[in-house]
Amino acid sequence: MATLKDISNKTGFSVTTVSRALNGYDDVNEETRQLIREAAKQLNYSPNLLAQNLVKKNSKTIGVIVSDLKKESVKDNFMFETLCGVSDFLASSDYEFVLLSTTTVKQKNKTYTQICSERQLAGTIIQGLKTDDPYLKEAQNCEIPSVLIDIPIHGKAIKYVTSNQYESVKTAIRYLKRLNHHHIAYMNGTENAYVSQIRKQGYLEAVNELNLEVNPHYIVSGDFTEEGAKKAVLPLLLNTPEVTAIFCASDVMALGVIQVARELGIKIPEQLSIIGFDNILLSEYITPSLTTIAQFPYIMGKEATRLLIDLIEGKKDLQSCIEIQNELIIRQSTTILQK
Repeated sequence: MATLKDISNKTGFSVTTVSRALNGYDDVNEETRQLIREAAKQLNYSPNLLAQNLVKKNSKTIGVIVSDLKKESVKDNFMFETLCGVSDFLASSDYEFVLLSTTTVKQKNKTYTQICSERQLAGTIIQGLKTDDPYLKEAQNCEIPSVLIDIPIHGKAIKYVTSNQYESVKTAIRYLKRLNHHHIAYMNGTENAYVSQIRKQGYLEAVNELNLEVNPHYIVSGDFTEEGAKKAVLPLLLNTPEVTAIFCASDVMALGVIQVARELGIKIPEQLSIIGFDNILLSEYITPSLTTIAQFPYIMGKEATRLLIDLIEGKKDLQSCIEIQNELIIRQSTTILQK
């Protein structure tokens, strides 16, 4: 069976352009659209359903679309708790959900509208996609109702649920300043993730407001992984010994920082205070226990599901965004810096 990639190879147009032409998007000019349609006909390409008939009116299935499920994700209970929130909310309704894992590469081979068509989805909850992922761009221009988690974009039928991440980071930096820390480093996650961007903004704003040193060498990226954090923090600790505190954009990265600090003989929290973000299950049980910004993914999952069903059922005057309040949890990995 012919694929979008086959049509792309035949016509010379990108897979994205082929997809948008076949799905009726108006940003593809008519000449290009006709060439692509002709090639699709020659290759006997047959989509599951026409794009304009993607969702059956009586569909009661919601798709939860997540990105890049990896073994290391086991340490981060955020996605699991979100799914629990979705599941618990749907338990008292006649809707059900399916979990769909994708990657950036997969998104180039099968369009967002195609996966919604194949599963006959009434709507989607999208979590973990990067800001430049094709599915996000498609969802913005699609009539299928969707609710995004931690991805604040706007579209025809899109709402989103997030937490007060910007203020949460500022709260953490202010707390470190009260503990007498003046050289505070920041470990960011994946650069093209919205949560990385907003948390970095919060850090930069806080250090400016508090008149702390703004040093580009204090900002590193651990890609939201333990191994990535270990690689990034080693040169940071070796080259900037004046740093006495590190704020990490995730607890998983904070675990990596703690390991490297121990290997270097740096005492936590006496010589180095560490704050994470998420409040994963491990954060309470490691030694020292991790000070962190607690998010509430279970609540986010429930609220995202509530909002999506309201969208699907055509309710009016819905909030474009629901913001859940985070909480600073103080544990053993931070302390007052003794001069």
